[in-house]
Amino acid sequence: MSTVLRWDSPIRIADEYAAGCNYKAGLGRRGLFEQNKVNERFYIGDQWHGVQASAERPLVRENIIKRIGDYKMSVIGSNPVTVNYTADGVPNTVDTQKRIAKWRGDLALGVWPTAEPVTAEDEVNLVMTALSDYFRVTSERLRFDELKSRILRRAYISGTGLLYTYWDDHLQTGLYADEARTAPILGDIRCEVLDVENVCFGDPTLDDIQEQPYILVVQRRRLDDIRLEMKRLGRSAQAQDLRPDNTGEEELPDGKATVITKFYREWDETGTQSVIRAVRVCGNVVVRPAWSLGVRLYPLAKFHWEPRRRCIYGESEITHLIPNQIAINRMVTASVWAVMMMGIPIRVVNGDVVQQKVTNDPGQVIRVFGSSDDVNSAIRYIQPPNFSPQFDANIASLIRNTMSQAGANDAALGDMNPDNTSAIIALREAATMPMQTMQNRFYAFVEDVARIWAEFWVTQYGPRSLKIEDESGVWYLPFDGRRFRDLLISVRADVGASSLWSEAQSVQTLDNLFEHQVIDATQYLSRLPKGTVPNLSGLLRELQQPQETVTATEGGVADAVSVV
Repeated sequence: MSTVLRWDSPIRIADEYAAGCNYKAGLGRRGLFEQNKVNERFYIGDQWHGVQASAERPLVRENIIKRIGDYKMSVIGSNPVTVNYTADGVPNTVDTQKRIAKWRGDLALGVWPTAEPVTAEDEVNLVMTALSDYFRVTSERLRFDELKSRILRRAYISGTGLLYTYWDDHLQTGLYADEARTAPILGDIRCEVLDVENVCFGDPTLDDIQEQPYILVVQRRRLDDIRLEMKRLGRSAQAQDLRPDNTGEEELPDGKATVITKFYREWDETGTQSVIRAVRVCGNVVVRPAWSLGVRLYPLAKFHWEPRRRCIYGESEITHLIPNQIAINRMVTASVWAVMMMGIPIRVVNGDVVQQKVTNDPGQVIRVFGSSDDVNSAIRYIQPPNFSPQFDANIASLIRNTMSQAGANDAALGDMNPDNTSAIIALREAATMPMQTMQNRFYAFVEDVARIWAEFWVTQYGPRSLKIEDESGVWYLPFDGRRFRDLLISVRADVGASSLWSEAQSVQTLDNLFEHQVIDATQYLSRLPKGTVPNLSGLLRELQQPQETVTATEGGVADAVSVV
Protein backbone atom coordinates (compact mmCIF):
# COMPACT_ATOMS: atom_id res chain seq x y z
CA MET A 1 0.00 0.00 0.00
CA SER A 2 1.53 3.29 -1.08
CA THR A 3 1.92 6.11 1.39
CA VAL A 4 0.51 9.53 0.47
CA LEU A 5 3.18 12.15 1.04
CA ARG A 6 2.37 15.42 2.74
CA TRP A 7 2.16 18.67 0.79
CA ASP A 8 5.36 19.91 2.42
CA SER A 9 7.36 16.71 1.97
CA PRO A 10 10.74 17.33 0.20
CA ILE A 11 10.32 14.12 -1.80
CA ARG A 12 6.89 15.14 -3.05
CA ILE A 13 8.11 18.66 -3.89
CA ALA A 14 11.03 17.18 -5.86
CA ASP A 15 8.64 14.97 -7.84
CA GLU A 16 6.36 17.94 -8.56
CA TYR A 17 9.34 19.99 -9.71
CA ALA A 18 10.46 17.19 -12.06
CA ALA A 19 6.94 16.91 -13.49
CA GLY A 20 6.81 20.68 -14.07
CA CYS A 21 10.17 20.66 -15.85
CA ASN A 22 9.12 17.76 -18.06
CA TYR A 23 5.97 19.63 -19.09
CA LYS A 24 7.90 22.78 -20.00
CA ALA A 25 10.52 20.74 -21.85
CA GLY A 26 7.77 19.34 -24.08
CA LEU A 27 6.39 22.72 -25.18
CA GLY A 28 7.06 23.52 -28.82
CA ARG A 29 9.69 21.97 -31.05
CA ARG A 30 12.68 22.72 -28.81
CA GLY A 31 11.01 22.91 -25.41
CA LEU A 32 10.67 26.00 -23.26
CA PHE A 33 14.17 25.94 -21.77
CA GLU A 34 16.13 25.56 -25.01
CA GLN A 35 13.80 27.83 -27.00
CA ASN A 36 14.22 30.67 -24.51
CA LYS A 37 18.01 30.41 -24.78
CA VAL A 38 17.78 30.66 -28.57
CA ASN A 39 15.37 33.60 -28.34
CA GLU A 40 17.70 35.43 -25.97
CA ARG A 41 20.64 35.03 -28.35
CA PHE A 42 18.65 36.26 -31.34
CA TYR A 43 17.34 39.26 -29.41
CA ILE A 44 20.74 40.49 -28.24
CA GLY A 45 22.28 39.92 -31.70
CA ASP A 46 24.19 36.63 -31.29
CA GLN A 47 22.46 35.27 -34.38
CA TRP A 48 25.35 33.27 -35.86
CA HIS A 49 25.90 31.20 -32.74
CA GLY A 50 27.66 27.92 -33.46
CA VAL A 51 28.30 28.67 -37.17
CA GLN A 52 31.77 27.63 -38.33
CA ALA A 53 32.89 30.29 -40.81
CA SER A 54 36.18 31.66 -42.07
CA ALA A 55 37.53 34.68 -40.24
CA GLU A 56 37.76 36.52 -43.56
CA ARG A 57 34.11 35.96 -44.38
CA PRO A 58 31.87 38.60 -42.77
CA LEU A 59 28.78 37.30 -40.98
CA VAL A 60 26.39 40.20 -41.31
CA ARG A 61 23.22 40.57 -39.22
CA GLU A 62 20.23 42.82 -39.69
CA ASN A 63 18.59 42.53 -36.26
CA ILE A 64 14.92 43.10 -36.98
CA ILE A 65 13.88 41.02 -33.95
CA LYS A 66 15.29 43.55 -31.52
CA ARG A 67 13.83 46.51 -33.38
CA ILE A 68 10.36 44.96 -33.47
CA GLY A 69 10.56 44.05 -29.80
CA ASP A 70 11.88 47.42 -28.66
CA TYR A 71 9.14 49.19 -30.59
CA LYS A 72 6.33 47.06 -29.17
CA MET A 73 7.69 47.19 -25.62
CA SER A 74 7.92 50.98 -25.80
CA VAL A 75 4.36 51.27 -27.14
CA ILE A 76 2.93 49.01 -24.43
CA GLY A 77 4.91 50.51 -21.55
CA SER A 78 4.97 54.18 -22.59
CA ASN A 79 1.42 55.01 -21.52
CA PRO A 80 1.29 56.25 -17.91
CA VAL A 81 -0.95 54.06 -15.76
CA THR A 82 -2.69 55.10 -12.56
CA VAL A 83 -4.57 52.75 -10.25
CA ASN A 84 -7.88 53.48 -8.51
CA TYR A 85 -9.19 51.37 -5.63
CA THR A 86 -12.87 51.07 -4.74
CA ALA A 87 -14.76 48.94 -2.23
CA ASP A 88 -17.66 46.91 -3.57
CA GLY A 89 -20.91 47.43 -1.69
CA VAL A 90 -19.95 50.91 -0.47
CA PRO A 91 -21.72 53.80 -2.26
CA ASN A 92 -19.53 56.65 -3.46
CA THR A 93 -21.68 59.57 -4.64
CA VAL A 94 -20.69 63.03 -5.79
CA ASP A 95 -21.50 64.48 -2.35
CA THR A 96 -19.29 61.83 -0.75
CA GLN A 97 -16.42 62.74 -3.04
CA LYS A 98 -16.78 66.43 -2.12
CA ARG A 99 -16.67 65.63 1.59
CA ILE A 100 -13.67 63.37 1.12
CA ALA A 101 -11.81 66.09 -0.82
CA LYS A 102 -12.40 68.50 2.10
CA TRP A 103 -11.33 65.92 4.67
CA ARG A 104 -8.15 65.18 2.73
CA GLY A 105 -7.30 68.86 2.83
CA ASP A 106 -7.82 68.92 6.59
CA LEU A 107 -5.74 65.76 7.08
CA ALA A 108 -2.95 67.26 5.00
CA LEU A 109 -2.86 70.08 7.57
CA GLY A 110 -2.76 67.57 10.40
CA VAL A 111 -6.36 68.17 11.49
CA TRP A 112 -8.80 65.28 11.78
CA PRO A 113 -12.21 66.29 10.35
CA THR A 114 -14.59 67.06 13.23
CA ALA A 115 -17.11 69.40 11.59
CA GLU A 116 -19.43 66.49 10.87
CA PRO A 117 -19.37 62.83 11.89
CA VAL A 118 -17.43 60.49 9.61
CA THR A 119 -19.52 57.44 8.82
CA ALA A 120 -18.05 54.00 8.20
CA GLU A 121 -18.85 54.25 4.49
CA ASP A 122 -17.16 57.64 4.20
CA GLU A 123 -14.12 56.30 6.02
CA VAL A 124 -13.86 53.40 3.57
CA ASN A 125 -14.07 55.73 0.58
CA LEU A 126 -11.49 58.02 2.15
CA VAL A 127 -9.10 55.12 2.64
CA MET A 128 -9.68 53.85 -0.92
CA THR A 129 -8.69 57.24 -2.38
CA ALA A 130 -5.66 57.25 -0.10
CA LEU A 131 -4.67 53.75 -1.26
CA SER A 132 -4.85 54.97 -4.86
CA ASP A 133 -2.28 57.66 -4.02
CA TYR A 134 -0.28 55.23 -1.89
CA PHE A 135 0.04 52.91 -4.89
CA ARG A 136 1.94 55.65 -6.69
CA VAL A 137 4.18 56.20 -3.65
CA THR A 138 4.89 52.47 -3.40
CA SER A 139 5.55 52.28 -7.13
CA GLU A 140 8.24 54.93 -6.81
CA ARG A 141 9.81 53.13 -3.84
CA LEU A 142 9.88 49.79 -5.66
CA ARG A 143 10.80 51.35 -9.05
CA PHE A 144 7.75 49.81 -10.61
CA ASP A 145 8.42 51.42 -13.99
CA GLU A 146 11.75 49.58 -14.21
CA LEU A 147 10.08 46.36 -13.11
CA LYS A 148 7.48 46.75 -15.85
CA SER A 149 10.22 47.22 -18.44
CA ARG A 150 11.91 44.03 -17.27
CA ILE A 151 8.59 42.17 -17.32
CA LEU A 152 7.99 43.25 -20.93
CA ARG A 153 11.49 42.15 -21.97
CA ARG A 154 11.09 38.75 -20.28
CA ALA A 155 7.69 38.30 -21.88
CA TYR A 156 8.97 39.19 -25.35
CA ILE A 157 11.84 36.69 -25.09
CA SER A 158 10.20 33.83 -23.18
CA GLY A 159 6.48 34.52 -23.68
CA THR A 160 5.75 35.05 -19.97
CA GLY A 161 6.73 37.76 -17.49
CA LEU A 162 6.28 37.07 -13.77
CA LEU A 163 6.39 39.54 -10.87
CA TYR A 164 6.71 38.15 -7.34
CA THR A 165 5.69 40.30 -4.35
CA TYR A 166 6.93 39.30 -0.91
CA TRP A 167 7.06 40.68 2.61
CA ASP A 168 10.45 41.84 3.93
CA ASP A 169 10.43 41.74 7.74
CA HIS A 170 13.67 43.71 8.07
CA LEU A 171 12.84 46.61 5.79
CA GLN A 172 13.13 50.02 7.46
CA THR A 173 9.99 52.14 6.96
CA GLY A 174 11.03 55.32 8.78
CA LEU A 175 7.83 55.11 10.85
CA TYR A 176 7.45 54.61 14.61
CA ALA A 177 4.68 53.09 16.70
CA ASP A 178 5.04 55.65 19.51
CA GLU A 179 5.39 59.41 19.68
CA ALA A 180 8.77 59.08 21.41
CA ARG A 181 10.08 57.34 18.26
CA THR A 182 11.55 54.44 20.22
CA ALA A 183 9.60 51.60 18.57
CA PRO A 184 10.37 51.55 14.84
CA ILE A 185 7.90 49.89 12.48
CA LEU A 186 9.65 47.27 10.37
CA GLY A 187 8.51 45.38 7.31
CA ASP A 188 7.03 46.22 3.94
CA ILE A 189 6.51 44.68 0.52
CA ARG A 190 9.21 44.17 -2.09
CA CYS A 191 9.09 42.83 -5.64
CA GLU A 192 11.24 40.58 -7.79
CA VAL A 193 11.03 39.67 -11.48
CA LEU A 194 11.17 35.89 -11.93
CA ASP A 195 12.26 33.85 -14.95
CA VAL A 196 9.54 31.57 -16.21
CA GLU A 197 12.12 28.78 -16.38
CA ASN A 198 12.32 28.93 -12.56
CA VAL A 199 8.58 28.77 -11.88
CA CYS A 200 6.42 25.66 -12.11
CA PHE A 201 2.64 25.67 -11.78
CA GLY A 202 0.71 22.80 -10.29
CA ASP A 203 -1.82 22.66 -13.13
CA PRO A 204 -0.31 24.24 -16.27
CA THR A 205 -3.61 23.89 -18.14
CA LEU A 206 -5.21 26.56 -15.93
CA ASP A 207 -4.47 30.11 -17.02
CA ASP A 208 -5.57 31.74 -13.75
CA ILE A 209 -2.79 31.85 -11.17
CA GLN A 210 -5.24 32.04 -8.26
CA GLU A 211 -6.77 28.71 -9.29
CA GLN A 212 -3.46 26.85 -9.12
CA PRO A 213 -3.20 24.02 -6.55
CA TYR A 214 0.42 25.02 -5.87
CA ILE A 215 3.29 27.06 -7.33
CA LEU A 216 7.00 26.21 -7.18
CA VAL A 217 9.67 28.92 -7.29
CA VAL A 218 13.21 27.64 -7.87
CA GLN A 219 16.42 29.46 -6.90
CA ARG A 220 20.13 28.75 -7.13
CA ARG A 221 21.63 29.94 -3.84
CA ARG A 222 24.98 29.75 -2.10
CA LEU A 223 25.18 27.24 0.71
CA ASP A 224 26.35 29.91 3.15
CA ASP A 225 23.20 31.96 2.47
CA ILE A 226 20.99 28.91 3.00
CA ARG A 227 22.75 28.03 6.26
CA LEU A 228 22.40 31.63 7.46
CA GLU A 229 18.64 31.55 6.83
CA MET A 230 18.33 28.26 8.70
CA LYS A 231 20.40 29.66 11.58
CA ARG A 232 17.99 32.56 11.96
CA LEU A 233 15.15 30.03 12.11
CA GLY A 234 16.91 27.96 14.76
CA ARG A 235 17.67 25.07 12.41
CA SER A 236 21.48 25.06 12.48
CA ALA A 237 21.58 21.32 13.21
CA GLN A 238 19.59 20.46 10.07
CA ALA A 239 21.79 22.79 7.99
CA GLN A 240 24.69 20.34 8.33
CA ASP A 241 22.95 18.00 5.88
CA LEU A 242 23.09 20.54 3.03
CA ARG A 243 25.19 19.56 0.04
CA PRO A 244 25.94 21.41 -3.22
CA ASP A 245 24.45 20.02 -6.39
CA ASN A 246 25.98 20.22 -9.84
CA THR A 247 23.97 21.61 -12.75
CA GLY A 248 26.79 21.58 -15.28
CA GLU A 249 27.34 25.31 -14.88
CA GLU A 250 30.30 27.07 -13.33
CA GLU A 251 29.87 27.18 -9.55
CA LEU A 252 31.38 29.35 -6.83
CA PRO A 253 34.14 27.81 -4.71
CA ASP A 254 31.76 27.13 -1.81
CA GLY A 255 29.14 25.67 -4.16
CA LYS A 256 25.49 26.30 -4.81
CA ALA A 257 22.33 24.32 -4.28
CA THR A 258 18.81 24.36 -5.69
CA VAL A 259 16.21 25.75 -3.30
CA ILE A 260 12.51 25.21 -4.01
CA THR A 261 9.81 27.29 -2.36
CA LYS A 262 6.34 25.79 -2.64
CA PHE A 263 3.28 28.03 -2.30
CA TYR A 264 -0.07 26.40 -1.73
CA ARG A 265 -3.55 27.34 -0.55
CA GLU A 266 -4.85 26.02 2.76
CA TRP A 267 -8.57 26.12 3.51
CA ASP A 268 -10.21 26.29 6.91
CA GLU A 269 -12.48 23.58 8.28
CA THR A 270 -15.58 25.10 6.68
CA GLY A 271 -13.92 25.38 3.26
CA THR A 272 -14.98 29.00 2.85
CA GLN A 273 -11.79 30.89 3.74
CA SER A 274 -8.21 30.21 2.72
CA VAL A 275 -4.72 31.51 3.30
CA ILE A 276 -1.52 31.10 1.29
CA ARG A 277 1.19 29.02 2.96
CA ALA A 278 4.71 28.17 1.84
CA VAL A 279 7.48 25.70 2.58
CA ARG A 280 11.13 25.88 1.47
CA VAL A 281 13.28 22.82 0.83
CA CYS A 282 16.75 22.06 -0.51
CA GLY A 283 17.17 18.47 -1.60
CA ASN A 284 15.95 16.35 1.33
CA VAL A 285 16.45 19.19 3.83
CA VAL A 286 13.60 21.42 4.96
CA VAL A 287 15.12 24.91 4.97
CA ARG A 288 12.02 26.55 6.40
CA PRO A 289 9.00 24.59 7.64
CA ALA A 290 5.56 25.50 6.40
CA TRP A 291 4.54 29.02 7.36
CA SER A 292 1.61 31.29 6.58
CA LEU A 293 2.13 34.31 4.33
CA GLY A 294 -0.93 35.94 5.86
CA VAL A 295 -2.39 36.79 2.44
CA ARG A 296 -5.27 35.20 0.59
CA LEU A 297 -3.86 35.61 -2.93
CA TYR A 298 -0.88 33.97 -4.56
CA PRO A 299 1.69 36.78 -4.62
CA LEU A 300 2.50 36.32 -8.32
CA ALA A 301 1.24 38.27 -11.33
CA LYS A 302 1.88 37.26 -14.93
CA PHE A 303 1.87 38.88 -18.35
CA HIS A 304 1.67 36.86 -21.57
CA TRP A 305 3.12 38.19 -24.78
CA GLU A 306 0.99 35.71 -26.72
CA PRO A 307 -1.28 33.38 -24.74
CA ARG A 308 -1.48 29.68 -25.49
CA ARG A 309 -4.78 27.83 -25.42
CA ARG A 310 -5.18 25.78 -22.23
CA CYS A 311 -1.67 26.64 -21.05
CA ILE A 312 -0.42 29.05 -18.40
CA TYR A 313 2.89 29.56 -20.23
CA GLY A 314 2.85 32.19 -22.96
CA GLU A 315 4.35 32.12 -26.44
CA SER A 316 7.19 34.37 -27.60
CA GLU A 317 6.96 36.23 -30.88
CA ILE A 318 10.69 35.69 -31.43
CA THR A 319 10.17 31.96 -31.88
CA HIS A 320 8.31 32.53 -35.15
CA LEU A 321 10.49 35.43 -36.34
CA ILE A 322 13.72 33.40 -36.20
CA PRO A 323 13.28 31.72 -39.66
CA ASN A 324 12.83 35.14 -41.30
CA GLN A 325 15.79 36.51 -39.34
CA ILE A 326 18.03 33.65 -40.48
CA ALA A 327 16.99 34.14 -44.11
CA ILE A 328 17.66 37.87 -43.93
CA ASN A 329 21.09 37.36 -42.35
CA ARG A 330 22.08 34.82 -44.99
CA MET A 331 20.92 37.00 -47.85
CA VAL A 332 22.62 40.12 -46.50
CA THR A 333 25.85 38.18 -45.90
CA ALA A 334 25.74 36.77 -49.44
CA SER A 335 25.14 40.26 -50.85
CA VAL A 336 28.05 41.77 -48.93
CA TRP A 337 30.33 38.89 -49.90
CA ALA A 338 29.37 39.25 -53.59
CA VAL A 339 30.15 42.98 -53.56
CA MET A 340 33.52 42.28 -51.93
CA MET A 341 34.29 39.66 -54.56
CA MET A 342 33.53 42.17 -57.31
CA GLY A 343 35.62 44.90 -55.74
CA ILE A 344 38.49 42.61 -54.71
CA PRO A 345 38.25 39.51 -56.93
CA ILE A 346 40.29 36.37 -56.36
CA ARG A 347 43.82 36.69 -57.74
CA VAL A 348 45.71 33.78 -59.35
CA VAL A 349 49.54 33.89 -59.38
CA ASN A 350 51.64 31.57 -61.56
CA GLY A 351 54.21 30.34 -59.06
CA ASP A 352 56.51 28.99 -61.81
CA VAL A 353 56.89 32.45 -63.31
CA VAL A 354 56.57 34.79 -60.30
CA GLN A 355 58.99 33.92 -57.52
CA GLN A 356 58.59 36.99 -55.28
CA LYS A 357 55.79 37.83 -52.84
CA VAL A 358 52.88 39.66 -54.46
CA THR A 359 51.14 42.39 -52.41
CA ASN A 360 48.62 45.09 -53.12
CA ASP A 361 51.06 47.90 -52.50
CA PRO A 362 50.74 50.67 -55.10
CA GLY A 363 53.60 50.72 -57.62
CA GLN A 364 54.91 47.28 -56.76
CA VAL A 365 57.31 45.94 -59.42
CA ILE A 366 56.87 42.26 -60.17
CA ARG A 367 59.76 40.58 -61.96
CA VAL A 368 58.78 38.09 -64.62
CA PHE A 369 61.38 36.20 -66.64
CA GLY A 370 60.18 34.88 -69.94
CA SER A 371 58.18 35.77 -73.00
CA SER A 372 55.16 38.05 -73.28
CA ASP A 373 52.94 35.01 -72.88
CA ASP A 374 54.60 34.34 -69.54
CA VAL A 375 53.95 37.93 -68.49
CA ASN A 376 50.27 37.69 -69.44
CA SER A 377 49.83 34.44 -67.58
CA ALA A 378 51.83 35.48 -64.48
CA ILE A 379 48.95 37.14 -62.63
CA ARG A 380 45.26 37.26 -63.47
CA TYR A 381 41.94 37.77 -61.67
CA ILE A 382 38.98 35.40 -61.63
CA GLN A 383 35.90 37.21 -62.82
CA PRO A 384 33.05 36.49 -60.34
CA PRO A 385 29.64 35.65 -61.75
CA ASN A 386 27.19 38.45 -62.35
CA PHE A 387 25.20 39.42 -59.27
CA SER A 388 21.52 40.11 -59.85
CA PRO A 389 20.54 43.63 -58.77
CA GLN A 390 17.15 42.25 -57.75
CA PHE A 391 18.80 40.33 -54.92
CA ASP A 392 19.12 43.48 -52.80
CA ALA A 393 15.54 44.37 -53.64
CA ASN A 394 14.45 40.95 -52.38
CA ILE A 395 16.33 41.54 -49.13
CA ALA A 396 14.69 44.90 -48.60
CA SER A 397 11.30 43.44 -49.44
CA LEU A 398 11.73 40.57 -46.97
CA ILE A 399 12.80 42.96 -44.20
CA ARG A 400 9.96 45.37 -44.93
CA ASN A 401 7.30 42.64 -45.15
CA THR A 402 8.51 40.91 -41.98
CA MET A 403 8.42 44.11 -39.95
CA SER A 404 5.09 45.15 -41.47
CA GLN A 405 3.51 41.79 -40.65
CA ALA A 406 4.84 42.17 -37.10
CA GLY A 407 3.14 45.57 -36.81
CA ALA A 408 6.29 47.69 -37.05
CA ASN A 409 5.82 49.69 -40.24
CA ASP A 410 7.60 52.90 -41.24
CA ALA A 411 4.96 55.17 -39.73
CA ALA A 412 5.08 53.36 -36.40
CA LEU A 413 8.87 53.42 -36.27
CA GLY A 414 9.12 57.08 -37.33
CA ASP A 415 10.88 56.34 -40.64
CA MET A 416 8.84 58.94 -42.50
CA ASN A 417 9.32 62.58 -43.37
CA PRO A 418 7.10 64.68 -41.06
CA ASP A 419 5.31 66.49 -43.88
CA ASN A 420 1.87 65.96 -42.38
CA THR A 421 1.78 65.50 -38.61
CA SER A 422 -1.89 64.55 -38.48
CA ALA A 423 -1.43 61.88 -41.12
CA ILE A 424 1.59 60.40 -39.34
CA ILE A 425 -0.31 60.26 -36.04
CA ALA A 426 -3.25 58.62 -37.80
CA LEU A 427 -0.98 56.04 -39.42
CA ARG A 428 0.73 55.34 -36.11
CA GLU A 429 -2.60 54.86 -34.35
CA ALA A 430 -3.68 52.49 -37.12
CA ALA A 431 -0.43 50.54 -36.72
CA THR A 432 -0.82 50.25 -32.94
CA MET A 433 -4.51 49.33 -33.08
CA PRO A 434 -3.83 45.55 -33.43
CA MET A 435 -1.69 45.79 -30.28
CA GLN A 436 -4.68 46.87 -28.20
CA THR A 437 -5.36 43.33 -26.99
CA MET A 438 -1.73 43.03 -25.89
CA GLN A 439 -1.98 46.37 -24.09
CA ASN A 440 -5.15 45.20 -22.36
CA ARG A 441 -3.31 42.11 -21.11
CA PHE A 442 -0.56 44.35 -19.76
CA TYR A 443 -3.05 46.62 -17.98
CA ALA A 444 -4.71 43.52 -16.50
CA PHE A 445 -1.26 42.52 -15.23
CA VAL A 446 -0.90 45.95 -13.55
CA GLU A 447 -4.32 45.49 -11.95
CA ASP A 448 -3.28 42.06 -10.64
CA VAL A 449 -0.17 43.61 -9.09
CA ALA A 450 -2.25 46.40 -7.52
CA ARG A 451 -4.68 43.81 -6.12
CA ILE A 452 -1.82 41.82 -4.57
CA TRP A 453 -0.30 44.96 -3.04
CA ALA A 454 -3.66 45.90 -1.51
CA GLU A 455 -3.92 42.39 -0.08
CA PHE A 456 -0.57 42.86 1.69
CA TRP A 457 -1.61 46.30 2.96
CA VAL A 458 -4.85 45.15 4.57
CA THR A 459 -3.43 41.90 5.98
CA GLN A 460 0.15 42.80 6.97
CA TYR A 461 -0.10 46.46 7.90
CA GLY A 462 -0.89 47.08 11.54
CA PRO A 463 -1.48 50.59 12.84
CA ARG A 464 0.79 52.79 10.73
CA SER A 465 0.63 55.94 8.62
CA LEU A 466 0.38 55.89 4.83
CA LYS A 467 2.56 58.35 2.94
CA ILE A 468 0.39 60.38 0.56
CA GLU A 469 1.64 62.70 -2.17
CA ASP A 470 -0.92 64.92 -3.88
CA GLU A 471 -1.55 68.58 -4.68
CA SER A 472 -1.43 69.37 -0.94
CA GLY A 473 2.13 68.06 -0.69
CA VAL A 474 3.36 65.10 1.36
CA TRP A 475 1.27 64.07 4.35
CA TYR A 476 0.49 60.92 6.32
CA LEU A 477 -2.87 59.24 6.80
CA PRO A 478 -3.49 57.08 9.91
CA PHE A 479 -4.26 53.55 8.73
CA ASP A 480 -4.98 50.17 10.26
CA GLY A 481 -5.27 47.35 7.74
CA ARG A 482 -7.22 45.12 10.10
CA ARG A 483 -10.25 47.43 9.82
CA PHE A 484 -10.50 46.87 6.05
CA ARG A 485 -9.49 43.22 5.80
CA ASP A 486 -12.98 41.94 4.99
CA LEU A 487 -13.64 44.44 2.19
CA LEU A 488 -14.00 43.30 -1.40
CA ILE A 489 -11.56 45.71 -3.07
CA SER A 490 -11.81 46.34 -6.79
CA VAL A 491 -8.97 47.72 -8.91
CA ARG A 492 -9.13 49.77 -12.11
CA ALA A 493 -6.13 50.84 -14.15
CA ASP A 494 -6.58 54.21 -15.84
CA VAL A 495 -4.32 54.78 -18.84
CA GLY A 496 -3.14 58.19 -19.99
CA ALA A 497 -1.85 59.32 -23.35
CA SER A 498 1.52 58.08 -24.54
CA SER A 499 4.28 60.45 -23.50
CA LEU A 500 5.84 60.11 -26.96
CA TRP A 501 3.02 62.03 -28.62
CA SER A 502 1.26 63.75 -25.71
CA GLU A 503 4.29 65.96 -25.02
CA ALA A 504 4.29 67.38 -28.54
CA GLN A 505 0.54 67.88 -28.46
CA SER A 506 0.74 69.47 -24.99
CA VAL A 507 3.38 71.96 -26.11
CA GLN A 508 1.32 72.85 -29.20
CA THR A 509 -1.78 73.39 -27.05
CA LEU A 510 0.16 75.55 -24.59
CA ASP A 511 1.56 77.60 -27.48
CA ASN A 512 -1.96 78.31 -28.73
CA LEU A 513 -3.21 79.26 -25.26
CA PHE A 514 -0.26 81.56 -24.65
CA GLU A 515 -0.53 83.12 -28.11
CA HIS A 516 -4.18 84.01 -27.50
CA GLN A 517 -3.27 85.33 -23.99
CA VAL A 518 -5.44 82.77 -22.23
CA ILE A 519 -2.51 81.95 -19.90
CA ASP A 520 0.48 84.02 -18.82
CA ALA A 521 4.19 83.19 -18.99
CA THR A 522 4.29 81.60 -15.52
CA GLN A 523 1.32 79.33 -16.26
CA TYR A 524 2.85 78.42 -19.62
CA LEU A 525 6.28 77.49 -18.25
CA SER A 526 4.98 75.60 -15.23
CA ARG A 527 2.99 73.25 -17.51
CA LEU A 528 5.72 72.41 -19.99
CA PRO A 529 6.86 68.75 -20.06
CA LYS A 530 9.82 67.97 -17.86
CA GLY A 531 13.19 68.64 -19.45
CA THR A 532 11.88 71.05 -22.08
CA VAL A 533 13.49 74.12 -20.48
CA PRO A 534 16.75 73.83 -18.49
CA ASN A 535 16.63 75.19 -14.93
CA LEU A 536 12.89 75.79 -15.18
CA SER A 537 12.48 76.35 -11.42
CA GLY A 538 15.04 79.15 -11.48
CA LEU A 539 13.31 80.81 -14.42
CA LEU A 540 9.95 80.67 -12.62
CA ARG A 541 11.47 82.26 -9.50
CA GLU A 542 12.89 85.08 -11.60
CA LEU A 543 9.47 85.70 -13.14
CA GLN A 544 7.75 85.72 -9.74
CA GLN A 545 10.20 88.09 -8.02
CA PRO A 546 9.17 91.23 -9.96
CA GLN A 547 5.49 90.47 -9.23
CA GLU A 548 6.22 90.12 -5.51
CA THR A 549 8.16 93.41 -5.57
CA VAL A 550 5.27 95.22 -7.28
CA THR A 551 2.77 93.78 -4.79
CA ALA A 552 4.89 94.84 -1.83
CA THR A 553 5.29 98.37 -3.28
CA GLU A 554 1.57 98.74 -3.86
CA GLY A 555 0.90 97.59 -0.31
CA GLY A 556 3.36 100.17 1.09
CA VAL A 557 1.76 103.00 -0.88
CA ALA A 558 -1.70 101.98 0.30
CA ASP A 559 -0.53 102.00 3.94
CA ALA A 560 0.99 105.44 3.51
CA VAL A 561 -2.21 106.81 1.98
CA SER A 562 -4.30 105.35 4.80
CA VAL A 563 -2.02 106.96 7.39
CA VAL A 564 -2.33 110.37 5.69
